[in-house]
Amino acid sequence: MSREILMVVDALAREKNVSQEVVFSALESALASATKKRFHEDVDVVAILDRHTGEYSTFRRWLVVLDEALEFPDIQISLSDAQNRDPSLQAGEYLSEPLESVEFGRIGAQAAKQVILQKIREAEREQILSDFLLRKEHMVTGVIKRMERGNAIIEVGRIEAMLPREQMIPKENLRVGDRVRAYLSRIERVSRGPQLILSRIAPEFLVKLFELEVPEIEEGILEIRAAARDPGVRAKIAVKSNDQRIDPIGTCVGMRGSRVQAVTGELAGERVDIILWSADPAQFVINALVPAEVNGIVVDEEAHSMDVVVDEEQLSQAIGRNGQNVRLASELTGWNLNILTQDEAQKKSQEEFSEICNLFVEKLDVDEEVADILIQEGFSTLEEIAYVPLSEMLEIEAFDENMVNELRSRARNALLTQAIASEEKVGNVADDLLHMEGMDNETAATLASKGVLTMEDLADLAVDDLVEMTGMDDERAKLLIMTARAPWFA
Repeated sequence: MSREILMVVDALAREKNVSQEVVFSALESALASATKKRFHEDVDVVAILDRHTGEYSTFRRWLVVLDEALEFPDIQISLSDAQNRDPSLQAGEYLSEPLESVEFGRIGAQAAKQVILQKIREAEREQILSDFLLRKEHMVTGVIKRMERGNAIIEVGRIEAMLPREQMIPKENLRVGDRVRAYLSRIERVSRGPQLILSRIAPEFLVKLFELEVPEIEEGILEIRAAARDPGVRAKIAVKSNDQRIDPIGTCVGMRGSRVQAVTGELAGERVDIILWSADPAQFVINALVPAEVNGIVVDEEAHSMDVVVDEEQLSQAIGRNGQNVRLASELTGWNLNILTQDEAQKKSQEEFSEICNLFVEKLDVDEEVADILIQEGFSTLEEIAYVPLSEMLEIEAFDENMVNELRSRARNALLTQAIASEEKVGNVADDLLHMEGMDNETAATLASKGVLTMEDLADLAVDDLVEMTGMDDERAKLLIMTARAPWFA
């Protein structure tokens, strides 16, 4: 009988293309399952099958737990009782008791067969998936086998993959039997085994399509550095050439537009703008906003945003229908973009100039003429005046050394006064708000000045209110409010 077991293991392993260890493990589960049927209670049974001889033994076991933690006596045993039987046992270990093993012939029961087949099916799927992943395939092609609640189940070789409805291109009408391409976005572990989740709206899908159509990308002559999509409508890709003799845009477009048209055809008519990537962020943004013409750009590194100035007649083109052009350009470049006309830019510049001027007049106790000189020399904060190298300030022709030292001293005193005031405000803030994830002293002080002193106060705010109070971006405001509201759902 032992020899028969080894023969069965070998035959199943070969037939199903899985390792013998998987079949041994499946047989052990089947033996344990068959033995467990002798008991009315829910016991823990394990079987151990010798990989060399085919001999097997079965045991009932109990998990050793601390005396006060004993809850399930059918599968647990208290530490004191366990040590009465075996003094070496510790909590977390198992006490085992041999059982009479079932005969191998009785494993023919349906339940045992199902355990073996299920284990082997799972291992088979894992093996196929492992082979698939080793090939590093992210572009998947298959045939739609069936539709389930709007999701397409696609047969990819011997694997089933799912294209969720929300990952399909809008207005795309896919039917059973259609051959489709998609991007492998992730792998989910479900009870039936690993499930491939596909997407036709991911920017990576667009990149992979271009890689298929443009051999120069695979050869490394061209690179696609970024991509952004409004699925089924419009997309932008940023390309870079590693060979100065090659025109990256023309190469991606192809002869008479053949290459880009092939991609557009796969994406249900999605129009693709191909733009030149640049290492200079401002130039990259200018390229990304094509076809609009940009007159000027003001970069705010701290806020990671840019004010983009265009002529009045270029405004609608820069923004695009429903903000599509600027939104895609923002996604492509990774910068927050504000589109302004010349008049709006001038007005904003004057407001900022006036704001900084008032700050210097008030905090440094100087007249507007001195404040104007500081602004014209590029100073916009008290910190810059207080801590910029002395040699730089001495280069200002309108100021002598005494004037420079006095300005620096006043700036430092103003900053010290602000810091003391801020600490006093923070002192009124409740600990839960002050130590909340994502909070800092400066934000806490600003909130305190507006009467927001506890997490509960913050949780009651709307995102727009918090943005208006602090000047932070929407994303951070949402995150802080959701963190403050977390106790509501605990």
